[in-house]
Amino acid sequence: MIKKQILDNLGINGLNDMQLVSIEAAKASDLMLLAPTGSGKTLAFLFPILNVLKKEKAGVQALILTPSRELAMQIEQVWKQMGTGLKATCCYGGHSTRIEKNSLLEAPALLVGTPGRIHYHLRDGNFDPSTVQYLVLDEFDKSLEFGFHDDMAAIISELHRLSKRILTSATTLDDIPEFVEMEADFASVNFLDAEIHKPRITLKAISTSPEEKIETLLSLICHIGNQTTLVFCNHREVVNRISSMLYDNDINHGTFHGGMEQIDREKALLQFRNGTYHLLICTDLASRGLDIPEVACIVHYQLGNEDAYIHRNGRTARMQSTGTAYLLVHDEQLPDYIDREEIAFETLPKENKLPHPTEWVTIYVAAGKKDKVNKIDIVGLFLKKAKLAKEDVGRIEVYDKTSYVAVKRKKARQLLSLLANEKIKNKKVKIGLEES
Repeated sequence: MIKKQILDNLGINGLNDMQLVSIEAAKASDLMLLAPTGSGKTLAFLFPILNVLKKEKAGVQALILTPSRELAMQIEQVWKQMGTGLKATCCYGGHSTRIEKNSLLEAPALLVGTPGRIHYHLRDGNFDPSTVQYLVLDEFDKSLEFGFHDDMAAIISELHRLSKRILTSATTLDDIPEFVEMEADFASVNFLDAEIHKPRITLKAISTSPEEKIETLLSLICHIGNQTTLVFCNHREVVNRISSMLYDNDINHGTFHGGMEQIDREKALLQFRNGTYHLLICTDLASRGLDIPEVACIVHYQLGNEDAYIHRNGRTARMQSTGTAYLLVHDEQLPDYIDREEIAFETLPKENKLPHPTEWVTIYVAAGKKDKVNKIDIVGLFLKKAKLAKEDVGRIEVYDKTSYVAVKRKKARQLLSLLANEKIKNKKVKIGLEES
């Protein structure tokens, strides 16, 4: 059953064909769901889970395993936005195990997490696997690629009362490992080739040499301007090298890769979401499962394998919109998996015109949910005390101990001056500019 109130909470009018077909298929048997990045797989498995969970039942009823902490956090956020009234707990590497253990003392109906961290809690006896009846392996192929085979096998071996398994992937799965123990007659929903979900991407290639590649990238970034853009690299060292070049040219941007601290990665995504910068230099860690807005352009600074190429491009032209993917190539050479007829070679302007500074900056407030602070409190403070207009305040994100607010760049100095000694909830809090 799909309740209208939940759709309203999510801000959508209805579900797409893939989601409806998946929900129906999951009623009868185990399900393998294949659909492109950005097609809405999260709701396609959350609704079947919601339809079988029972509020009066104790213990963890459903377990969702994801390959990355960002994807786990996104699923938890969607669940909370649905307003189900059922508790969910999110566990992942880099998060406090003490906080997670305390949250598991009163077992959630839904447990979401990365295989390594969930395996840790299972070994430590922090939740009872005997109550788990429903299992989702989201982005299953990526979990295998990230080396979570043994953790997933160990976890599933302890789930003796499973009655439903759902696997999702954005690429075709040639083999399903035996440890998953899917029903022999499991349902398969494949929307990978569905026309409605085929991205409308314009593919363009820029020919360059290895020696001039980073300068070519600078010219391309100037050509793209202030359109939201992800630049993909194969290695974090290359991300850092590009970032240094951009700083030298005073180009506002963020970085995202596995070598960064979790808090720094979260801030990078937050500032990309709220418009503090439109440019994010990243590894394939950002190719799927992240809560980021519609991206206009993808740049393949380095090309990886075919799967990486597909998932990177999947960050643009989502949900029937359009986008552009640029490839930086040497001597017009393209990998075999790219159809040359689909790509137009482009010449960049000879003179670079640096992008304008973004319209927004990020203000941090050293108070959050634990301090009983919400978005309304922050908006009230910024409008009344800092004398901002409604249109001067953008996206607000409230976390446990901190909050982040997008504010018009031209109003930031005024705000910081007027709020230097202000209080929220009768408590003086630090308010400052989050460096970008």
